[in-house]
Amino acid sequence: MLLNMMKNTYNILTRAVAVIAVAVGMVSCLEKLPGNAIPESEGMKTFDDAEQTLTGIYAAWMSGALYSGYLTLLPDIQADLVHAVQGNSNTYGQLWQWDIRPTNSEIEGVYGSLYTVIGRCNFYLDKVDELRSSLTDDESITYLDYYTGEVHCARALAYSELIKCFCEAYTPETADESESGIAIDSTYFGKKPLKRSTLRESYEFVIRDLEKAEELLDGAEYGYSSPYFNQAVANAIHARVALYMQDWDAAIEYSTRLIEDDAFALSTAAAYTSGISPITNQPKTYTYIDYMWTNDLATEIIWMVDYTITSYGGALGQVFLNFNNDYVYYYPDYVPSQWVLDLYGAGDARASAYFTTLQTGYAHALTFPLLTKYFGNESFLANIIYHVSKPKPFRLAEQYLIRAEAYCEKGQYGNANADLAALSQSRNAKAASLNASSWREVISDERVKELYMEGFRLHDLKRWNMGFERSHQSNAQPEGSTKKIAAGDYRFVWPIPQNDIEAPGSEISQNNGYATR
Repeated sequence: MLLNMMKNTYNILTRAVAVIAVAVGMVSCLEKLPGNAIPESEGMKTFDDAEQTLTGIYAAWMSGALYSGYLTLLPDIQADLVHAVQGNSNTYGQLWQWDIRPTNSEIEGVYGSLYTVIGRCNFYLDKVDELRSSLTDDESITYLDYYTGEVHCARALAYSELIKCFCEAYTPETADESESGIAIDSTYFGKKPLKRSTLRESYEFVIRDLEKAEELLDGAEYGYSSPYFNQAVANAIHARVALYMQDWDAAIEYSTRLIEDDAFALSTAAAYTSGISPITNQPKTYTYIDYMWTNDLATEIIWMVDYTITSYGGALGQVFLNFNNDYVYYYPDYVPSQWVLDLYGAGDARASAYFTTLQTGYAHALTFPLLTKYFGNESFLANIIYHVSKPKPFRLAEQYLIRAEAYCEKGQYGNANADLAALSQSRNAKAASLNASSWREVISDERVKELYMEGFRLHDLKRWNMGFERSHQSNAQPEGSTKKIAAGDYRFVWPIPQNDIEAPGSEISQNNGYATR
């Protein structure tokens, strides 16, 4: 217990000091060294070096191409959850229009940023055994083992996100041969030309990393709203990966570990305080669900990307509000699709936490429920920093939805209904009821209501082999607002960036449907 408390204190103090320096300097230190830098082969010789290297891995997750931007927003914007507003800035317009190309800069950003995380993890893992053998202090060795578990967890997450975005949906019968995975690189040194593994091999690599993380992190304390990888985060990743692999038993096992873990509890619709809303300047009673988004703290947050007012990533709420254009009016690029708003019943606390009806500053003066879920963390707003929220990639609510879906796949509809009832009760929402013929639609709707604009929709439609159709709504940009996409369209899978296809020595193949030059 004391050792874990000391580790947590050590993490907070040392990583907080190091994160800004590493965020700025890590790429040049590890990937392209300036002339006066220490050669990378001589790096990570001390325990402090390992600490700083790990801090650099966490800093890489702050990229606006990942959870504070593209990786979170684009899968939902590309799908059927929003409509572009007339007069919008065309931000992410290509993806909303389904003009998906290997040269798209946002897709390049996601791909490159995930491999940046992987590169930093590989550097650490290549060096850690030598460092560990040189340590004589048992306490330092224990810390180092924890850190190594965190690195395996980080690498597993990065590879799982690459698979999710750049590979076909997993089908056990075809994952060995006909389905391409991603390019797996497990070492930093001794680079070799990369080519894609099979989809099964890719997932098996992720599972091995997760198992190693779970082993090394066993016994380390953790709690809710953690900014660090820990055993609970490894379990959360494992549950999601198992769902995507159609391993229903494993999905149930790992989600259950979290649901039954006393460290976490669903946020509720109970009131915790009253105040003046910075969005409407009107009195508002805030629930614990509100607090999760206004202050980025909640008992159901399993892992979040940590920010400070001097070191943060992208602004998740920017394209839905653009209030800082003039600090008077809202100029959203995208508004929620009406069918999404219609899913929420009366009293559902998520509706008031996620959306606020506001008048826009456009000439057409559209007044509509705008997405204010990402209006911004209160501490950032106090410093005139708008629309910046700490990303929360893993929440307990998703684990309930994972387990409910896995139960349905096994025909255990009573168990699934119990999970949906628990989630609905915490949200003050009417519990959905499903059966053998309705469960897919019910699960789909419940995932939209809970996980709106958190980056799941495109991948859900892909793995369910479902298409969609947008219906035009008032003041929506005409181009794209009535688009119909068939199930199995090749653009559900993002293309490998052209730069990586054409890199010297590359043996990486392009995804089906995308032309190569």
